[in-house]
Amino acid sequence: MQIDFHHGTVYVIARYAGFGHRDAAVVAYCSQYVDDATNSGTISFTNGAMYQRSSSAHKTFDYRNFRQMANRHVWIPFHFLPGNGGKRAGENPDGTFIDKIICRPDSPVAHDMLNECIRQRDSLHGLHRLGIAMHVYADTWSHQGFAGVSHQVNNIAALNRQGKPDPELRKRLRRFFGDIFNDATSSFVGGALPLGHGAALSHPDRPYLKWSYRDHQGQLIKRDNPEQFSAAAHAMCKAMQRFRIGDADAQPPGLPNEARDKINNLLQNLTEPDGASRHRQWLTRIKEGYFDFPPVTLDYRPKGLKSWKYEALQTRKAKDRQKDRFPYHPSFLGSDWKLFHDALLAHRYTIIRKILPRYGICAA
Repeated sequence: MQIDFHHGTVYVIARYAGFGHRDAAVVAYCSQYVDDATNSGTISFTNGAMYQRSSSAHKTFDYRNFRQMANRHVWIPFHFLPGNGGKRAGENPDGTFIDKIICRPDSPVAHDMLNECIRQRDSLHGLHRLGIAMHVYADTWSHQGFAGVSHQVNNIAALNRQGKPDPELRKRLRRFFGDIFNDATSSFVGGALPLGHGAALSHPDRPYLKWSYRDHQGQLIKRDNPEQFSAAAHAMCKAMQRFRIGDADAQPPGLPNEARDKINNLLQNLTEPDGASRHRQWLTRIKEGYFDFPPVTLDYRPKGLKSWKYEALQTRKAKDRQKDRFPYHPSFLGSDWKLFHDALLAHRYTIIRKILPRYGICAA
């Protein structure tokens, strides 16, 4: 999914789940920042203090040079949560190990992730961790059928949009990828893009698209993104409601029907290819009072002035250098930027070291 859903829609869902503006904004910021936290390493302060942070995403990259992106510590816990074939812990899907780590929507693995998040809700970074979990949970719908590793299971062919071949799309793919794209079969030569949904480009992440492809076994897969994103939004609202009451076993109502209609309307009818453009329209609807809560101005800045990083480190740089030194202030320890990175570390550890081993998955 892209910024329109991970930030704009997540904020709206959080408000319907009962969060006030401030808390909903934190959840939404963290949800999107998973895609924007591209720096890792040690932060050094002028007073000698240090802080170790890690990344949850890679910089925007050229699909043709994907190999440098093959980092399981990023893809598996934050973007392609293994689904274990939709089976519970102790059970195995048909096939081999790779079939266990293919991402599946609303899987038992995802529910374990949410339950762990709820158990830690009272920690200082509890709300920030919820935002991270919402990003990962949403991606189980959009990234379903793909795995966060370099493997032929991610190879696809006959990529179509809106249920029919798209000659213009084929031309663009051929121009962009050159000889690694087979124009006759709409496939990628020699397993050239086996990482995640690289071969599907951004099709899984655009809320308005209906599209299809043939998977690595030649099976025709039809995807209705508006339907899938709507299902994700409803399930995410229930998860946030469970978090608010602190009961992982509760059966909350999720989104009211009126809210689902309004969200679905935007998912289907905001059709600009650029996610940032769609995001601006979500923010406009929020500011104009389109939804059933008071109008409010919402913003998102991942780097630079007024960003969380700026508030914590007083830097406008998009990328840090090893020799950089930052002014230290005691407020750093409670800053949203630090709490996000604390939550990031807790989330990764829980997924890799606690949850996935229950399913017989050792993946990073």
